[in-house]
Amino acid sequence: MERPTLRKAVSRGPSRPGQAAALLASLLTAALFCAADAVARCYPFGPRTRSVNDLGNQYVPFHAHLWDLLHGRADGNLLINWQSGYGSSFLPDLGTYLSSPFALLVALFPRDEIDLAVYVITGLKTACAGAAMAWLLLALRPGRWWAAGLLGTSYALCGWSVAVASYNPMWLDGLLALPLFCLVGEWTLAGRRPLLGVLVVALGWIANFYTAYMATLAAGLLLLLRLALGGLAPRRRAAVAGRAAGTVALGVGLAAPLVTVVWAGTRHAYPGRVVDFAPVPARDLLARLLPTTYTFASPALYVGTAALLLALALPFDRRVPGRIRTGWTALAVAVALSLQWGPTHLLWHAFATPQGSAYRQAFVLCALLVMAAWQTLSHGPPDARALAAATGLLAVITAVASRSVVVHPVMWLVLPLAVTGALGGLILLGRAERAGPAERSEPAEPAGRAGRAGPAERAEPAGRSERAELADATGSFSRLGRLGRLGRLGRLGRLGRLSRPGRPSDRPVRVARRPRRALLVPLAVVLLFGGQFGETVATSAVASRLRLGNMDDYAPWGARQRAQADAIARVDDWPAHRTDPGREQTVGNDPLLVGGQGAQYYSSLTSDVLSRTLTALGDGWTSRGRSVQSLDNDVTDALFSVGARVHSPPDPHQSRSAPPGGAPTVTRAQVPPLVTVRPPGTDTRSGFGPSPYRNQELLLGTRVYTVPRVTVRAADGTPVRRFVGVPAEGTASGVQVTARCRAGTEVYLWAPHYSGTARLDGGPEARFRTDARVTKIAAMRPLGTVPASGRVRIVLTPDLRGRIPDGAVGCLDTARLRGAVQRLTATGATRVHVSGATVEASLPPGSAGTAVVAAPRIAGWRCAAGAGPVVAAGGFHGLIAVPLDGSATTVRCVFRPPGLRLGSAIGATALLVTLLTCAFTVLRGRRAARTPLLSTTTTAPDRVGA
Repeated sequence: MERPTLRKAVSRGPSRPGQAAALLASLLTAALFCAADAVARCYPFGPRTRSVNDLGNQYVPFHAHLWDLLHGRADGNLLINWQSGYGSSFLPDLGTYLSSPFALLVALFPRDEIDLAVYVITGLKTACAGAAMAWLLLALRPGRWWAAGLLGTSYALCGWSVAVASYNPMWLDGLLALPLFCLVGEWTLAGRRPLLGVLVVALGWIANFYTAYMATLAAGLLLLLRLALGGLAPRRRAAVAGRAAGTVALGVGLAAPLVTVVWAGTRHAYPGRVVDFAPVPARDLLARLLPTTYTFASPALYVGTAALLLALALPFDRRVPGRIRTGWTALAVAVALSLQWGPTHLLWHAFATPQGSAYRQAFVLCALLVMAAWQTLSHGPPDARALAAATGLLAVITAVASRSVVVHPVMWLVLPLAVTGALGGLILLGRAERAGPAERSEPAEPAGRAGRAGPAERAEPAGRSERAELADATGSFSRLGRLGRLGRLGRLGRLGRLSRPGRPSDRPVRVARRPRRALLVPLAVVLLFGGQFGETVATSAVASRLRLGNMDDYAPWGARQRAQADAIARVDDWPAHRTDPGREQTVGNDPLLVGGQGAQYYSSLTSDVLSRTLTALGDGWTSRGRSVQSLDNDVTDALFSVGARVHSPPDPHQSRSAPPGGAPTVTRAQVPPLVTVRPPGTDTRSGFGPSPYRNQELLLGTRVYTVPRVTVRAADGTPVRRFVGVPAEGTASGVQVTARCRAGTEVYLWAPHYSGTARLDGGPEARFRTDARVTKIAAMRPLGTVPASGRVRIVLTPDLRGRIPDGAVGCLDTARLRGAVQRLTATGATRVHVSGATVEASLPPGSAGTAVVAAPRIAGWRCAAGAGPVVAAGGFHGLIAVPLDGSATTVRCVFRPPGLRLGSAIGATALLVTLLTCAFTVLRGRRAARTPLLSTTTTAPDRVGA
């Protein structure tokens, strides 16, 4: 056999069984994914919403914005988003939430079915992850294709997937990337598909660089294990490791234009909080291996009882060579321990402890458990000794876990049934193996190529390497002259029809025992799949129900969102003015979901300058400053050119006491243009002070507020300090805040650390929300008009202990505000044109001082006045500023996200190196094809096949 043919035979994986296993895994995963939501009665199969926490606040709105972009209806482009945060950088958000190729499928759905689109995308990602794992298992070691499909489903619907990633769909790209990256490692071992490997790595890092980083570490660990068990010479090991490192470097380099932008975005984001990692108790860690266990703060490690039993049986299964048992067991234990140790915890999370779930890398251990299970099953069903040991370990785990808070009563119903199904299926499968002849002895049976282990393979002596079947192929061509050796390469090189020495090809088959085997195998499959179906559906359904009880949830698109979108569309006139979706928000990103251009914005990359500027102006936020809210205030509306504002009733889904019905209303106001001019001598350098009223005046350039002295008294009239609390049972409720202002002025209350309601005599009730941990603060709220008496009396009804600050009350003189607006309009831009990430404004002749663009001065803005040079934009108390000398009549500002230039340079270099490498490989291959082989007995390369 010529060398190229041999290399192809050795390195070719079992494509047909791989395809069948991948198809089976994807179909089973999709079926179980939908069945679990149907059992839990969750959307789209029931009345319960799936949109909890970030799924409703971020992913659904961002996918809605992507839909608008793809259909040409968005305000902005790939670089900037004009709808959120008064103008925010969009490319980092795209790289964080929307860069997966699956996200493009959103364009195929109607706009009002955006929740269904996200659901389908989530299901497809999960199903593809199962298919990729099934294919990987058969690439690691041949075996039963249907067993690989079942284990692929176990991985796709592991605890991490159903309990954590299901409402963080971007992380599911990491679930898919891990088996794909491991396949790249297999190709590297075989010296095949170098270009495809680079592209796979690049696509994984583009889809979601965060979980792709974790998947890269996992694939690296697996490759090191394979090299250690493969029996290669040290020089060959170094060569394989070098090729793998080069593949990863080029793949990450190709993804650099997006990765560097996201990295730069994190540097300019609001810092949030610093979290110290605290490992969970061992009983909680072990409990999460079992079905239907759940808490937000512990690692979700469930992979199914059958997979867990097989993984636990690996150290005790004498059919598996000892080095394989030791290596895989040690790797799984080491990764499990790394979840609990601070330094390795930081390593897994790119050296930054996450602010949410602290075990986002748990899917790596789930993958290793599934691969370890495959190492056991691909050598044949475990014998009674190994199964007994695995069952004993599972009993110990269950006993330890029984004291954990993550165990729920339903587990004691599900676990025994799952154990019965798994043990019964494995026992029947073992009896079937002993009942019939090896499948490869039947020439008409294609399962031999699928890698089903026969008795000859199970009889291999312990201690042989993981690639024992390929040892002869990677040794020398001379050995392949012996037909007995060729029999072992049957499933790789289609040589299985060759007979083994001493075993004639026409050996009679024990026909009398085949009916028994034909009955046992299907029964075993039914038991294994039945147990997997029941426990997986139960685990996912329990997680869905418990999330709804412990997390914020949001209704899918419905009548409320449709009415808001219609109201906004009727008055939207961007960029002549902004239209704010309103203070009573439905989700944390209403402008992306229902339209308009407001302050509201929730992202992991919310800019520091936006959050700090709006907080200084009296705005509120949640998520520790990364979810800024709409600020219903006439002065800030004038500052940011908000000419229309939607007022909606409280969301019934969020407030159970909210009255049903009620259409949104719209108020209009005359506001300055998007670009205004401040006169020479205007203060542009001093910082904000403690009073939001004075900070608003600093930006406006006019005194419009009266900030009176306030008195705070309890319901019985007793003066109290600034701290107010929930009244004791049986006592009078209500705290009174009194002050004096000029009649006819508008009253605002600023109390960021007060939780409860506030009502001005004769005015509507306003709600303030905060908490003791300062994860959220309340926004300034309008309360009404000062009566003719000039006496301001505000009644507070707190629901938590809070604080009323000095200068809490501000009385707005609306006449002065109108005068200020008229002056800014008269001296402001006569024409404003916004095209994508470019703002162009025409100014009155002789304009001098400072041109101010009503947008936060986030990093990346560059501006020019007239024909002057384009330089980094200046700042005006958090807004974009351009100095004017009186000669310029135009201002032009362009936005480019930080990191884009660096990433583009790295990406171009990686692309050039990749193309040169491919060209060199092609030329070398053609030259080798022209050179005749000196001898067919020349030693083959020392390598590990696929």
